[in-house]
Amino acid sequence: MASSKHIAQVLLDQAYPPEAAAAIFTEKVLRKPLHLRPTSPDPSSQDARARRRLQRLRKEEKTRRRQKTKPLSAKEKRISGIYDIPDDQKKYEIYVPLHRMWLGYMWEILGMREGEKAYVTAQGAGSKLASADYHGAEVIVVRGRCVGMVGLTGIVVRDTKFTFQIITKKNELKTIPKRHTVFRFNIPQPEGKRDEAEGLTEHTKKENESPARSLVFELHGSQFEHRAIDRATKKFKQSKSLIDL
Repeated sequence: MASSKHIAQVLLDQAYPPEAAAAIFTEKVLRKPLHLRPTSPDPSSQDARARRRLQRLRKEEKTRRRQKTKPLSAKEKRISGIYDIPDDQKKYEIYVPLHRMWLGYMWEILGMREGEKAYVTAQGAGSKLASADYHGAEVIVVRGRCVGMVGLTGIVVRDTKFTFQIITKKNELKTIPKRHTVFRFNIPQPEGKRDEAEGLTEHTKKENESPARSLVFELHGSQFEHRAIDRATKKFKQSKSLIDL
């Protein structure tokens, strides 16, 4: 017949005297508190887990911000075609507003005010013209080693280190090297609004027009082989050497 004693009490009887075994069994087994694990997680543990997750996400975001994005190489830029102008955008009239904006930009840096004739000298404006941005300028090729490019006129749509890309009035995109090429561009006096305010007729305007109302500059491309962003911070010095054309 099987014993009705607890297995722990049987083992204690074998190891200790009866009185000691009964005392140990009562204290260690019968009166031992039983700690039950709650079925739902502790709220404090949830808060700690959420804080650790938030700290980890912030650390990952901080590390991501510190990482510098690797710029595209020249080959990757050519393959992607990010600088290519679509055929439907190769139209002269599209860039006429850009040219007008460029004229306002040049009037500002040269100090040309509406209604006043400007006197621009090489000493005063040479460095400003050398460091200016020519996106939107209407240039004319007056001299160069390539005879076929002499006489081309167009608006600059891209100013690279070694070339000007222009859109001609025939809606053609031409790439002109700067080296051994002389470009000419005109900056008219900002007097259009003043004439309108004075109510001058077209006939009177034609009679008053004179070559002095436009400033004509020639740009030697061989001394201008810099990107537009680099020219803004570069200090140019006047050179007495002749240009080899």
